[in-house]
Amino acid sequence: MPGISDIAEKAGVSLSTVSNVLNNRKNVGSATRENVLKVARELGYVHRQPQSDKRRKTIIVNFSDFDTLFYLDILHGINDYAQKKNYRILVCTGDDLLHYSDPDEVGGVIVIDSHTEDSVILGVANKGVPVVALDRELSHSRIKSILVGNYEGERQLIEKLIEKGYESFAFLKGPDTEDSKERYRAFRDVLRENDIPFSRNDLYEGDWREKSGSQAARLIMLQQKMPKVLVCCNDMMALGAIRKFQENGIKVPDDIAVCGFDDIIIARYLGLTTVSVPDYERGYLASQMLIDIIDGNGDFETSQIGARVKWRRTT
Repeated sequence: MPGISDIAEKAGVSLSTVSNVLNNRKNVGSATRENVLKVARELGYVHRQPQSDKRRKTIIVNFSDFDTLFYLDILHGINDYAQKKNYRILVCTGDDLLHYSDPDEVGGVIVIDSHTEDSVILGVANKGVPVVALDRELSHSRIKSILVGNYEGERQLIEKLIEKGYESFAFLKGPDTEDSKERYRAFRDVLRENDIPFSRNDLYEGDWREKSGSQAARLIMLQQKMPKVLVCCNDMMALGAIRKFQENGIKVPDDIAVCGFDDIIIARYLGLTTVSVPDYERGYLASQMLIDIIDGNGDFETSQIGARVKWRRTT
């Protein structure tokens, strides 16, 4: 069955214009309205009205129940703007997203779970449900991406560490996501530009969680000569590494410095040097941008927000 993206393409207008016409909103000129309706008839498009405005004013937030600390500020931002606009929030985890994203039941979806497969998100968008995805970029006319300046933030961190005199580095990667790739790419670029050698033996694999940081620290302690700084792809892994070092009498930062990325709440209390991402603000923006799209006033252009280094006592 043809969708609104087919109508938009043939009529030469935006998706939001098609949505405004089909939902009988008054912010479209008469000539454009007639053209869109004519194309819709030609394509045999059948417009399904939401069963109720209350249901259309529902947003699903997809996140992982394993990483609640990381998502807390983001969820607060999403909820604050949604409440302001009288939208309600429903949450689901993992691949349940595709099951619950019925276009007759929900207005849109915000995806913040890095573990949710791209195919699931694309499946939601193919239903005609608008999606705002954090930290990933997907090519689809119904998906808007909000990305973090991972590369620039990590560059600032590594450049300053080198200025401080650090010359021996280990790096703890996250899963194979764009965030992890960009942070590692910035790390390698800065070391290369400063003629600082880096051995593959000093590269460790993690999964964003505290336990993988602890495992990396254990491996580092087995080395004959430890690096002077461990750069972690996120805060949870960094905190896991610090705890393991401290359990074994290794002082941070005297024996080894440790830094992370994200600036989650617990990182601030424990004095972790990290790259700060404005999570509350990007949650608020994600909610605002999605509701604008639902109301016919938004767009699906990719947005990017900045990140900056927070220097604390672990370096």
